[in-house]
Amino acid sequence: MAADNGETRIGGTSAFEAELSDSLKTFGAVMKVLREEARLTQEELALRVRYSPHYIAKIEQGKRYPPRNIVERSEEVLGPVAARILAAAARSLTRRRTGLASWFHQWAGIEEEALTLYAYECRAIPGLLQPETYIRAIFERRLPPLSEEQIERQVAARLARQQLLAERENTTFCFIVEQALLERRLGGPDVTRALLDNLLEQGLRRNVEIQIMPLQQEDHYGFEGSMYLAETADNRWVGYIEGHENSILINDPKAASAMLQRYGKMRSQALSPEASISLLKQMRGARYEH
Repeated sequence: MAADNGETRIGGTSAFEAELSDSLKTFGAVMKVLREEARLTQEELALRVRYSPHYIAKIEQGKRYPPRNIVERSEEVLGPVAARILAAAARSLTRRRTGLASWFHQWAGIEEEALTLYAYECRAIPGLLQPETYIRAIFERRLPPLSEEQIERQVAARLARQQLLAERENTTFCFIVEQALLERRLGGPDVTRALLDNLLEQGLRRNVEIQIMPLQQEDHYGFEGSMYLAETADNRWVGYIEGHENSILINDPKAASAMLQRYGKMRSQALSPEASISLLKQMRGARYEH
């Protein structure tokens, strides 16, 4: 969800990422064969390992990083021999270094299964809230420059991810956005108009809460930068931070707790959701209704 540099790595695919992609496809193919050998559909396996059919499908397609407990849960369903085979395939996914694309596969899976998602952004509007024109403005400013084909792929991928807001009706989405990002008018007045309209539209969803951090806030706990938090299906909290084509997934409970504390402070310092919507309407009316 991140300001979200994550669907593919910018500037082409590195050899490491190609290797990871092949490993993900191999793991997914092995999992599919084991599932079919057990005469289970994706829906049946998903129910028994306690993940969604959509998530299982993405893993089998090599498009999502499998969660850490998938082998353990699969043993209960597929048996010990199949679990050992799956564990061997999982070992091929061990990463020698942290990279944006590799971490994002895992975060994207966490995102899709989360009970709660928190985001704080001070760099760009969170990816799940970006209208198409804003997405294009972002990728048109990437360096090294992207080709038209690369931009189209990035735009399509991000728009597809935004379906989470509609599909995950029982997930609570909370966004804290710096007012400065709206005042910047990235991409020009037309892009900013579309952005304000989209924020107002998404803010109407019952499961979406948008708060604006005002320009002047003397007591501000966001000085450590943008961050993302997710509550998993087993009620654990994990964090995610990214920047400059690198990212870190934070599983340590103590570190995730500290992030939660900072996020809680920032929610109290930002404008309320109601006041934030009023500000967005004011900005939309004052500047773009001529």
